[in-house]
Amino acid sequence: MSTLLIKNIHTLVTMDEQRREIRHGGLLIRDNAIEQVGTTAELPNEADEIIDLEDKHLVLPGLVNTHHHFFQTLTRVTPAGQNGDLFQWLTAHYPLWSNLTAEGMYYSSQIAAAELILSGCTTASDHHYLFPNDCVLDEQIRAVSDLGLRFHASRGSMSVGESKGGLPPDSLVEKEANILKDSQRLIEQYHNNDRYSMLRIVLAPCSPFSVSQDLMRESAAMARSYSGVRLHTHLAETQGDVEYSLSKFNLIPGDYAGSVGWLGDDVWHAHCVKLSDRSIDKFGQTGTGVAHCPCSNMRLASGIAPIRKMLNANVPVGLGVDGAASNDATNLLHEARQAFLLARVRDEDASIMTARDALYIATRGGARVLGRDDIGYLAPGMAADFIAINLDKPGFVGTQSDPVAALIYCQTDYVDYSFINGKKVVDRGRLTTVELETLIENSNKAAIKLAEKQL
Repeated sequence: MSTLLIKNIHTLVTMDEQRREIRHGGLLIRDNAIEQVGTTAELPNEADEIIDLEDKHLVLPGLVNTHHHFFQTLTRVTPAGQNGDLFQWLTAHYPLWSNLTAEGMYYSSQIAAAELILSGCTTASDHHYLFPNDCVLDEQIRAVSDLGLRFHASRGSMSVGESKGGLPPDSLVEKEANILKDSQRLIEQYHNNDRYSMLRIVLAPCSPFSVSQDLMRESAAMARSYSGVRLHTHLAETQGDVEYSLSKFNLIPGDYAGSVGWLGDDVWHAHCVKLSDRSIDKFGQTGTGVAHCPCSNMRLASGIAPIRKMLNANVPVGLGVDGAASNDATNLLHEARQAFLLARVRDEDASIMTARDALYIATRGGARVLGRDDIGYLAPGMAADFIAINLDKPGFVGTQSDPVAALIYCQTDYVDYSFINGKKVVDRGRLTTVELETLIENSNKAAIKLAEKQL
């Protein structure tokens, strides 16, 4: 067993039930879990490793990313997709994505995970929904595991192509029997529902316009036959999404979700920009979660999700970076800032969302969405997932009155330290689990190969 002491923290933001912010704070870690939280003076001064933050850093729980598409890091700012709405953007990208290979899947997953970790993320869920050229989710799982990110890997899918009234080309859809067979394989091979688990499997048919109602129902039944396997999909992202649901199913998106068994505290939906008030109430009553993706929603002109209304209705809400080709960044700290700003714009009320509300959504909100009771706040018995940000930087000058709020009001680009499951994955701004320069080179090569196949 090993111990780690973090001492002389300027402010320790616990996000616990009391939302304590401890000046001159300290953390004692034993192996992969937190043993003590308090002031530095209250903690023992001995440990196998001691990091003295010299009263210059904020420490807070690691951020949680609840929606992403890692493979899209290879196709950011694609010219044909720069100025379209969701359906136009997807149609422009499907031919390019059809060239994805296992190698591209590996490197795109690693570069996305690296960006997330550097921006404060310690737990992420990725929604991977297309499998051309013998791609398998195992490649993504291996890539993310190598970087040390706590991971919820979603076995996404598309089964309804253009010939059956769906949006994706027929060449990118799978047979539903094959989807379900592979979903079962992945759950039984990889899913770990233990406390502090580093890997869980999620079943995630892509969207109402790319899968059948039967697949939604059968995926839900399969997930619920196992312990801790959750369900995820896109819902009510745009007005076009709503119109498709009405024309195809004669149901608004929230009612569609209910009709296929996709309401409950084991389900979360991405976006929900156009979710009706009645559906928001139903989500709150059932504990159905939402992944809020503000940058992507702005980028595609989808609208602004009614996050304050959802929170007031007790809907679990977390953040999602989304994309990466519909964002086109992968920075969770920036996403929290945009969520904060957009909530105020939407309601034209500067009191509707505080900086601490945004931090709560980014940490405990995301943990609740993913069904985790072992991450999201700092307390004895919780996973040792935390980040540290040095305040001794130009962007934080003048923020002495409230440095915690400064994380959201000011622009915070990257973290200085990150620990995931008790392991140091960022040390003074540098990733410790991968040589970043080599990863960038390999990822750029994979992106070029993908583009060249389209020429």
